[in-house]
Amino acid sequence: MKLLRPLALALAAILAVGLAGCGSDDDAAGTSGSAVSAERCDDNKAAGTVTYLSGYYWQASASILEVIAADRLGYFKDLCLDVKLQPGSGDVSQNTKLLASGRAQVGGLSQQDTMTANANGQRITGISSYSDAGLDILMTMPSVTDLAQLRGKTLGQKGWVPVGVSAMLDKAGLGADDVKQVKVGYDPTILPRGQVDALVGFISNEPLQLEAAGTPVKVWEPKDFGVPGSLGAFAANPDFLAKHPTAAQDFLRAVFRAYQYCAQDAHVEECLGYQHDQAGADSDPKHETAVWKKETEVVAGSPLPGKFGSIDVANVKALAGVVSQFGGQQVAPDEAAGWFDDSFSDAVVGDDGKVIWPAP
Repeated sequence: MKLLRPLALALAAILAVGLAGCGSDDDAAGTSGSAVSAERCDDNKAAGTVTYLSGYYWQASASILEVIAADRLGYFKDLCLDVKLQPGSGDVSQNTKLLASGRAQVGGLSQQDTMTANANGQRITGISSYSDAGLDILMTMPSVTDLAQLRGKTLGQKGWVPVGVSAMLDKAGLGADDVKQVKVGYDPTILPRGQVDALVGFISNEPLQLEAAGTPVKVWEPKDFGVPGSLGAFAANPDFLAKHPTAAQDFLRAVFRAYQYCAQDAHVEECLGYQHDQAGADSDPKHETAVWKKETEVVAGSPLPGKFGSIDVANVKALAGVVSQFGGQQVAPDEAAGWFDDSFSDAVVGDDGKVIWPAP
């Protein structure tokens, strides 16, 4: 059973479509080809169905929610794009295989995962990112004031420790053998119950769950230790990019516009309504809203040095060092930079940081 949005929101969405011709930055158009020239429309149609693969089902995360919203707001239609939304299971290796094989054309994928895929011979191209800050974090109880206190303690992880967290521990003077790693499930309450002394998680997930349950924890972010990361990144199949460059650009154009729309407080409830409709009964409205607000907060707090949605080459090269040291893959910085292409994102955002709409 799908969750229904309030009638007022539905009416608001209809009104937004009706006002599309007024030129507002926040309008929501829905007329096929209304934001693109006839020639560019034909080029985009020639791409056929563009399959988008989410990182983890329909969670309200950056690189997922705004794609859902772009579809529901009619932005893809405005640009003559036929986009199919396909949920990913959270299995990064499976997602990279689908992108590399061309069974999906675009997907949400961190820059470090894009590097690992290419190092393993799976050719995919990173085309955008919202921030150099990552989502991977480490949690402890508030009594821990220095990560060095974890020496000899137990760290809970879900099969691996993310490279960013490993790099952060290294900067704190802790090697892999200085903490006892144990594989745990997905219940974050094992931390306040004392079953582990530290717990790997995502800044927009476990800490929010524990806070909602009345148990705040100390969150340790790799970015605060100078460790590079990425948030809200997209990657694509290289053949798709080469054969259909305008479709790739306009996919990002629609998605970036939807992100900037949905990041505004006035539109959060509306956009979460689209996510609830897409996810159905699996969606927890309160938690998903908290996820989206936290991730957009991180993006706003750690913006890229260049254009919105672009790729920070210096960050990519720094990440290559982290992946090489902690990810089990030797990645040369210059080689890693060649696995990313910011021409698609840069083409759709002006120098003022706003999405260029309609398409030139």
